[in-house]
Formats: sequence, structure tokens, C-alpha cells
Amino acid sequence: MVAATAALVTVVMLGAGACSGSPTSTTAPSSPTPPEAAALAESRPQRVQIPAIAVDSAVMGLGLRADRRMEVPPGGFPAGWYSRGPTPGEVGPAVLAGHVDWAGHPGVFARLHDLEPQDEVEVTREDRTVAVFRVTRVDQFPKDAFPTQRVYGNLDRPGLGLITCGGEVDRQARSYEDNVVVFADFVGTRHT
Repeated sequence: MVAATAALVTVVMLGAGACSGSPTSTTAPSSPTPPEAAALAESRPQRVQIPAIAVDSAVMGLGLRADRRMEVPPGGFPAGWYSRGPTPGEVGPAVLAGHVDWAGHPGVFARLHDLEPQDEVEVTREDRTVAVFRVTRVDQFPKDAFPTQRVYGNLDRPGLGLITCGGEVDRQARSYEDNVVVFADFVGTRHT
């Protein structure tokens, strides 16, 4: 599955965003690294919860469009999981994407840019385990400089990337200029 993830050539994300215009980054302060949690077996994500920004959403599968760009959810909700990559908790970079707004209303990831290092993301999986991740970075990138390898490249541990749009709106293109990307590390599980 990791090889399929590396085959992704370009990612042009979602037509929505609500962040400031230039590239930004928020990184966790230096602190002892928690012991790595054991990776999980494959199990499709069903639900994502992010308490710090009041997200509680179902999760749908997303593939690739004919132009090799990742599909996007068809509306403001639910969030989507890039189904050609690892499932959350497996070794490698699981990726969830969602709109920041849709048809004039906030989308599932409307407040993604408000996350801070140490905030938790919980992903309920088909096997009824909840994979828990802790945010390590919140970055903003121009869409034409999206860090594809950093988001989708091989990892030797379970990781999670959350993606939405951000920055200024290009009125002519009817699209946001940037992407907000949240990186998170797997820290353990709980059962529902």
C-alpha cells in the first residue's frame, strides 16, 4: 500500500480555506518523545474526532481522479481518507482531507488551522479500535509548492496528515491559494 501512496504525482486540494496568506508553521516545543505505540493492522477509518476544534465526522474513502490528483469529498461533510494509502494506525502516512467551507457554510475542517501541537485526533476504525494521534506540526503551503513527498512519502511508523485549504481566495480561479496541513504522530489506542 505504501508503494501506491508514493505513486501519487500531484495533489491539488479542496476549494476552501480560512488562514492567513503566507507559509506558516507551528511546531511542538522540545519535550521528551513519548514511547512509540505499536502499529496496528489494516482497518478502514469510520469516524474522525478532534476535540480541540469540535470535529466529529464520518469518514469516506477517496481515490485518485483521472488527472492523478486526489479526489475530494463531494460536499462540506464528511471528511475523506486517501484509500490508496495506509489506514490510520498502520505503518506509513494515513491522510484525511476535508473542506474548510462549502456553499457558504463551514466545512468539516473549518478550524483545522486552529490546531496546536499536542492536540489529539481520534480515528475510529472498522475493527472498533480508536487510533489516537497527537499533533506535532501545523503548516501552511502554497498549492503550487505542496510538499507531496512529506505528506505521502514512506514512514517507518504510523503517522497522520490532515489537509484542507487555506490562505487567500483567488477569486478568478475560485479557489484558495494555500493548503493547511496538520502532521500528527500515533500515540496509542482505545476501544469503543
